[in-house]
Amino acid sequence: MNVSMDTTPAPPRLLATRPAADTLLLELSGSWRLTEPLPETDEVKGSIESSKNIGQIAFDTTRLGDWDSGLIIYLMRIFDACSKAGIQVDRKGLPEGVRRLMTLAAEVPERKGAKRGIQKEAFLSSLGGRAVDASRAAKDIIDFLGESFVAFGGLLKGKATFRRADLLLLIEECGLQALPIVSLISLLVGLILAFVGAIQLKLFGAQVYVADIVAIAMVRVMGAIMTGIIMAGRTGAAFAAQIGTMQVNEEIDALKTMGISPVDFLVLPRMIALIIMMPLLCIYADLMGIIGGLIVGVGMLNINPIEYLNRTQETLTLTTFWIGLFHSAVFGVLVAMAGCLRGMQCGRSASDVGYAATSAVVTGIVSIIIATAIITFMCEVLGL
Repeated sequence: MNVSMDTTPAPPRLLATRPAADTLLLELSGSWRLTEPLPETDEVKGSIESSKNIGQIAFDTTRLGDWDSGLIIYLMRIFDACSKAGIQVDRKGLPEGVRRLMTLAAEVPERKGAKRGIQKEAFLSSLGGRAVDASRAAKDIIDFLGESFVAFGGLLKGKATFRRADLLLLIEECGLQALPIVSLISLLVGLILAFVGAIQLKLFGAQVYVADIVAIAMVRVMGAIMTGIIMAGRTGAAFAAQIGTMQVNEEIDALKTMGISPVDFLVLPRMIALIIMMPLLCIYADLMGIIGGLIVGVGMLNINPIEYLNRTQETLTLTTFWIGLFHSAVFGVLVAMAGCLRGMQCGRSASDVGYAATSAVVTGIVSIIIATAIITFMCEVLGL
């Protein structure tokens, strides 16, 4: 003889009765769990809010089964309605565990500022906050510059604390691995310069001077600018993400605890790598841009390749070449400092790492544009 037993828990039920004129008795039965469809509180809350004769609410849980936080949440809603209506709650009929949890929930105060309304900040308050943020940012930049100069001084004295293997790896990442993107962008920039120049020079039958335009533009400034922007988006963001991740993982705090300067160990090798590789990448970018102009000159303008190269050689001077290299060296310092600075300023979360990388790219590109304007003005004043 087989006997089957149904172990399915009884569904939660709520029965409201009036054993006295001023008392509302709530009888709870069944299993009150979050996994079960709990009764609606609207009917009970409506009775409490609409009735003026109820003085207190009592509970009967003799037939209550197992329960979890679903019962606590349900009772909290009823208690809130009673509190608004000024009705007393008799908790004697509730299980002891429920009474303890309800007491604990009532004693924990609401965190100040947890419910924040949408408030429009006053103009002067917003302006003052931005001024304070700008002053803090300027202080951070000055402190970082000072620490960087101290680190370079230690390098010149032979007291650098970074690892040589890290420097070699960074040189490879900044130089060799950047060649494909630098090649593509520089070649296309040379093609564009030659094409735009050819359209105007054709009107005067002076197509051969396309070589002059491409050579001077690429070698003097465009090669350095395009290389700097590429490195800001590629290497500067990588520096910020790497150092920012170390900030999140508290590795920089560990370096400070061991008495190792993070600027010496992390920032200095990255600056050296970019200062070394940026001029070399700039020379390579100049060459690729000239090749791009050669393609347009030979393919579209029917210029003899030897004649094109001769015009390029006659146009270029050492002054133009050194100005371009000076641009690239300055850009290398700016990109490295922007990436490392934003990495050191990174917060302690994953979103802060992304913000640091984005901020490093923006800071690097803006710095490159400003530096280009300053150097161009200085060259004009000096007659270079």
